[in-house]
Amino acid sequence: MSRPTLEVSMIVKNGAATLRRSLDSLATVADRILIGDTGSNDETMEIARACGAEVMQIPWEDDFSLARNRVLAAARCDWILVIDADEMLDASGPSKLAALLDRPEVDAYNIVRWNYVRSATTRSGENPPLPNPGLLPETRAYPAYAISVNTRLFRRSPEVYFEYSVHETVASRLDALGRRRVLAEDFVIHHFGQAEDESAVRETKNELYHRLGLKKIADHPELAEGWFEVGLSELEHFHRPAVALKYFEQASALDPETPRNHLFCGICLTATGKLNEALAQLDIAYRRGLRSAVLFEAVGDVYFQAGRYQQALAAYSGGGYSPLNTAKLGASETMLGATATGLKRIQTAIQQCPNFAELYDILTAAAAEAGDYALAANSADERLQVGSPRPEHYQLAAEMRAQAVKQSARKTGMASHAIA
Repeated sequence: MSRPTLEVSMIVKNGAATLRRSLDSLATVADRILIGDTGSNDETMEIARACGAEVMQIPWEDDFSLARNRVLAAARCDWILVIDADEMLDASGPSKLAALLDRPEVDAYNIVRWNYVRSATTRSGENPPLPNPGLLPETRAYPAYAISVNTRLFRRSPEVYFEYSVHETVASRLDALGRRRVLAEDFVIHHFGQAEDESAVRETKNELYHRLGLKKIADHPELAEGWFEVGLSELEHFHRPAVALKYFEQASALDPETPRNHLFCGICLTATGKLNEALAQLDIAYRRGLRSAVLFEAVGDVYFQAGRYQQALAAYSGGGYSPLNTAKLGASETMLGATATGLKRIQTAIQQCPNFAELYDILTAAAAEAGDYALAANSADERLQVGSPRPEHYQLAAEMRAQAVKQSARKTGMASHAIA
């Protein structure tokens, strides 16, 4: 019996910077590589052909599923692996992938994707960041990755196709057909887009995903995932928690059993000062089985804002590796009187992630609470060099510096009096 054949299916536009890396990682496993180009004006097509790929021109119709389905319709192999130009396999990937194709009882695999990030504070939905073990030389500049899971490997069938304009998937079709879909154990796709995109490129992508997300809701208002995705966009990319809350509430109404919907309702309610309602939503997420570090950090945020610092400390202690959670843990310790330990913990978090502005805000507030205005002033000044400081940050820096000067003068006067 001959081995099953594998076809790599990809859509791309202006992927010249990363495409060769992706295709090289697949060279030993792909029987065919078919790339749908949606309008590149760089060297994408030349690189693709040089790597042995076939290229077809497809129109961009403001719908990722339409684009992927055009490429899928031209497929010829037994199995389809969907991968993008900013993704690749590690050295162990080809052998693990070949083994997955030899299981006749499986029709599709959910694939774990490691999304590398520039900051160890970045999460992927309800999944916290994890320390980067450096499996690939190309990843070693990035401190962390966040996990997502997508159905990326499946048997070719005319009945299996992508759905939805964005965050497109074949999972719904597979489930409707009763096809068996399982997790691919110990197989990873490495994704670089979030780490490598320039800020302007990432912003353009976020705006596109948001617009197509609204279209997805309009086309499929019954789909909880669409409401959740737009809520996440409103919260994490546009920083509008009050707007995001409406989308998460609708996701919860459509799918009350999925804990992440309640988790993000709680996060938005905390951001808008509705602490009792927030805690109720987070409790539902916990009772629905969620044990994510993101949940424990969210619970800590509620307690901290409520001034219940002992409970905040306990919650943050379950919040995992993130420097942001570490800083919040330190702030709780400071509020409970463990000043030296707490401030040191926040400073350690800043050393781990010196370009994350919120850490300086936490240190400034904690140092001021501890009465160390020299440290608070230095932290407030450093905050002005990170991110996009607002007018209130300049005002706070001036206030902390004035307090530091007064504190220094008092200490000088006390020392002079003691000598006299």
